Amino acid sequence: MNEINSKKELIRLYAKQLRLPTIAKYEPIMRRATEDGMGYEDFLCELLANEAATRQKNQLKRRIKAAGFPLAKSLDEFDFKALEHVEEALVWQLAIDDFVANQENVIMIGNPGTGKSHLAIGLGMRICKAGYKVKFYTAAQLANELAEAQEYHRLSKIDKQLAIIDLLILDELSYLSFNKHHSELLFQVLSERSERASVMITTNLEFSRWVEFFQDTMLTAALVDRLTFRAHILNMNGISYRFKQQRAAKQG
Repeated sequence: MNEINSKKELIRLYAKQLRLPTIAKYEPIMRRATEDGMGYEDFLCELLANEAATRQKNQLKRRIKAAGFPLAKSLDEFDFKALEHVEEALVWQLAIDDFVANQENVIMIGNPGTGKSHLAIGLGMRICKAGYKVKFYTAAQLANELAEAQEYHRLSKIDKQLAIIDLLILDELSYLSFNKHHSELLFQVLSERSERASVMITTNLEFSRWVEFFQDTMLTAALVDRLTFRAHILNMNGISYRFKQQRAAKQG
């Protein structure tokens, strides 16, 4: 018994040194291998497959955590029937397509309450599962973070962090008015990503009205031109989900 325990400890030690933690939990697989009459190669293959699957799962958890999603939202729970102007097939195509690999953008434009944020988070989660680095911000959050970083001479640090992100999600771009300084910082981030990395934006204003929060007509026109050059633009206008819920409650 002591020899068996000694071997178990030795296996755990080797697994730790080689950074293969799942292999240290080999006993269930070994029991199944004995019951099924597995050969050495089959046993080793299943052991390594279990280690690889666990690593992928843990890496996905880390990517999702690093993305900073405010809520866990899935495309599977999205009500696609509520989309009046966007085909469900297009959304699923974006979820599995190479728009991030091709440095393309996704811009969702529509009135409040039509599921833009849900869709952005759901797509972002899918992009994380595909192995890409994603970062989620509200427009106000990123603008304030950039302004604060500049004030404390840390702007270059944030720029480097954003540069390695494959998909930058900017939610609620139109829900507040930025001052000129904030709009210039956001413009710099978005323009630098042009044709280099993807951006996903949700907004409730048509492009012609973006000047209302960016304030500078020339700056706004240049930004829109860069963002839409290689973009999937989704018309998310429709009846507010919250309005539908209220109406259903009254009818009930």
